[in-house]
Order: sequence, then C-alpha cells, then structure tokens
Amino acid sequence: MHLSRTPALAAVAAALVILPTAAGASATSATSAASATSATDASGQSKEGHYRFAVIGDAPYGDAQVAAFPAWVDQINATPDLSFTIHVGDIKNGSSQCTNEYFSMIRTQFDRFTMPLVYTPGDNEWTDCHRTNNGTFNPLERLAAIRSTFFTRPGHTLGADMTVSSQAAAGFPENVSFRRQGVDIATLHVVGSNNGLLPWPELGHSTPTPEQAAEEKARMDSAVAQVRSAFTDARQRHDRAVALFLQADMFDPTYAVSWADDSAFQPLVRELVAQSGSFDGEVYLFNGDSHVYNSDKPLAAGSRWLDFYDVQGSADHLTRVTVDGSSNNKDFLEVTVNRPGAEHVLSWERVPYAS
Repeated sequence: MHLSRTPALAAVAAALVILPTAAGASATSATSAASATSATDASGQSKEGHYRFAVIGDAPYGDAQVAAFPAWVDQINATPDLSFTIHVGDIKNGSSQCTNEYFSMIRTQFDRFTMPLVYTPGDNEWTDCHRTNNGTFNPLERLAAIRSTFFTRPGHTLGADMTVSSQAAAGFPENVSFRRQGVDIATLHVVGSNNGLLPWPELGHSTPTPEQAAEEKARMDSAVAQVRSAFTDARQRHDRAVALFLQADMFDPTYAVSWADDSAFQPLVRELVAQSGSFDGEVYLFNGDSHVYNSDKPLAAGSRWLDFYDVQGSADHLTRVTVDGSSNNKDFLEVTVNRPGAEHVLSWERVPYAS
C-alpha cells in the first residue's frame, strides 16, 4: 500500500493517479508534470469543468509533525492551481493534551492557507479528550471549544474566505456544503470512537451518558440531513458527482471491527445507499481515521459491509478514499475534478511532502 517517496520534484511528477474501478480495486497510471498542468489556459486559470483541490487529515500528529506542519502548509499553498483544501479531522494525536492553546496554534496555521480551507472535526480533538493523557476533559466542553475556535464565522471558510452553506442555524456550523462545476461537496461531522459514543471511564462513566447520547443522535441526524440535501440538489441540477468528507472510517480494513465499534454509523450508511441508488452520477466518500491510504467500493453489491450494517440494496458507484495520516503523513492528496466526458469525474494522486 505504501509507496517509496522522495521529496524531489521528479518524485512528485511521477506520482500515481488513482482512478476508481470495480469493487475493492483501483487502476493506476503514471502522470507527468506536463500532463498535470495541461488543464490550464494561457492565464494559468483552470479551464471550465476542470479544477484541483487538496485533502489532508490526521495531521499534525505529535511534536515532530507540529514542527513540520507550517512547511506542509507552505507546500500546499505553493502547489499550482489548487482551488481549496479540505482537512478531514484529527488535528492532534490521541495521546496529547486537548488544550485551548493547542487549538489556537492550529487555528493560526489554518489561517495561513492562501486558499479556502474547509475543516471537519475528528475524534482526537474532542470525543477522546476524556483520556488521562489528553487532560481528562469533558468531551462536550471540548466540542464547544472546537466550535468557538474554528467556526467563528459560520458560512465562511478558514484560510482565504469562501462563502459556503452551513448548518449553523441547527447548531452545526462545521457541516458545510458548496457546489463547483457540477460537483456537490459537503462535510459531515461524523467521527471515530463510534461517532463519540464510546464511554468516558476517566470521568466515571462505564456507558454513554444521556447528554453524550443526545449529542451523538443530533449530530448524526444533521449529517444524514446533509447527505440528503446534497443528493437532492445534485439530482435537481443534473450534476455529475457528489463528494462527501468526514473523519470516521466506517469501513476500516485495518482491524476486525465489532458492532460496538461502529454501530452508530448505521443511519449514515443506510442513507448513503438509499441516496446513491437514486442518483445517476458518481459518489465519492473521503475519510481519515484509519491513517493508511485506501481506495475501494465498500458498499458495492457483495460487500461484507452491507451485511455488517444490515443494509438493503447497494451503492455500486460509491468510491471511498482514505487519506494517509498519523505516522503515514508523508503526502497530501491532490484531487482533480476532470472535464465532462472523462472516464471518471474525480482522479487523484498522492503528492509527497518535501520535508
């Protein structure tokens, strides 16, 4: 799964473009620097129907990555023709303190993006903060701190300002959506640790508290509503694709998942299957959480996840992409929205960090 990487520009130019194919498979084709820039006109602007954006997640993890993160931001800023960046959550590792000072430091780095930055929270920055090595915080208090730090202007991005639709009126300013050239893009605040339902033993709780359960239900309901709205808009406009972004890996291939680990995700998985089945375009689901790059079709006919989540039907044209994270933070994902008529709406490559 892991490619050997060097920071040289030649390695970047030779990165692999990954195209969605049949269930559990991917096709790769080499791309060159020349072909990567051929979609721009003489003024350097992206042609109609063709643009690029970056996806990162589970970063920065630990002191070394915190020190490297400004250079990573600089490299993404310097990458030609990127329209925006999406961070799919986990702005710290799972064993470090969930302090206001740390959140403010990350916000400062996010503000350095010279393009719009869309951020959806992960579990490490709030749901797991009950852990002793995280500071034994009340996770719901940390959620409020995340919102007050990173979502001070609902309906606007971090980094360069871009107006987005927001669920702020419902109490979820982090759930945003926007449309660009026939692709409907939305973030969903859905996180690991069973979407925040794992108990908080350090706070004296062996089962989810009523407040914890109520928060999770409201947040999941809003995520499902966000999915439904994105697909409704896409169908009405006859758009080419829906692309959804969240932290949780609901189909984690890296360990033997139990129902206790993932039961909270069932409503979202069922909605994804229902909405994808009545949409003629392509569907993409980007996540972090499991830290290892992966591209597959977890809800295609015959997938074990359909039985796991007790879902009727399938979503054969939904492609899931996991970005590298944690100790695998050696690259960012550069996604291309291809012009109409291409084999697939989206293609992507992993671009190595130079440092």
